[in-house]
Amino acid sequence: MTLTVLFCVDPLHPRRVDPHFAREAAAVRDHYGEMALIDHDALRRGDVDAAIRAVPEDLGPAWYRGWMMTSPEYAVLAAALKQRGTILLTHPEDYQRAHELPGWHDTFAGLTPHSVWRPVDPRGDPGDLAELVRPLSPGPAVVKDYVKSRKHEWEQACFVPDVRNLTQLRSVVAKMIALQDDFLAGGIVVREYERFDGAGEARVWWVDGEPALVGPHPDNPEVETEPEYEAVAPAVRSLGCRFITTDMARREDGQWRVVEVGDGQVSDLPATVDPMDLYAHLPIPD
Repeated sequence: MTLTVLFCVDPLHPRRVDPHFAREAAAVRDHYGEMALIDHDALRRGDVDAAIRAVPEDLGPAWYRGWMMTSPEYAVLAAALKQRGTILLTHPEDYQRAHELPGWHDTFAGLTPHSVWRPVDPRGDPGDLAELVRPLSPGPAVVKDYVKSRKHEWEQACFVPDVRNLTQLRSVVAKMIALQDDFLAGGIVVREYERFDGAGEARVWWVDGEPALVGPHPDNPEVETEPEYEAVAPAVRSLGCRFITTDMARREDGQWRVVEVGDGQVSDLPATVDPMDLYAHLPIPD
């Protein structure tokens, strides 16, 4: 069998790959792989039939590489593709476990900042925040949803100077929820804030529990760092997901920490990285 990858379609040109993933699609084609197109916008609208219309029947096992989707959306996509004869090689429960912080946090305990969380509807009440943050150490914290932070609105919707200052905490939580709006993923997360050395993050790509590619983070693609990721490997294997990323940064005390874990299918690949450095490691089913 050959490597088969489902890419997102270009919304303006329905027969083309989204330009953001064009380099990756070209790499797959150049190495005799197969590809098909998923309409991500249709999936977000709830029209899964339209989303997979361009996927041929009985395509077989495939990887997805495209824009993020919610865990329920991914489950709907996987079920519809299965009926069409295409099996996503990352199962829906594995996608959710790697994509959302509550799925991976405890597995990486001691390697990542201590966090607490609670499911919240975008228009719901976040509840008793004092009780939520009681397990955290006093001091600064970061607020986010299960997947994303509003780091570009750092002071208004992300950073809390003192997690015990409930007025500040409520203000930041409310602003984050309001800005995320319908894109709020799962609920709220509050993480203890750790100071890093400013050298930038690195992204480690893992396939079947082994490091497949170590490169820069998309936010700083020009920065080359070599993270010490060996201590992370047991947690990656324990998580049990086939294709994930760990974003790592060095704390001011010199210790490398896991900032985020993500599903590899929806983690961005910096333009400075040759796609085949990653795709050469993706397993081809027998």
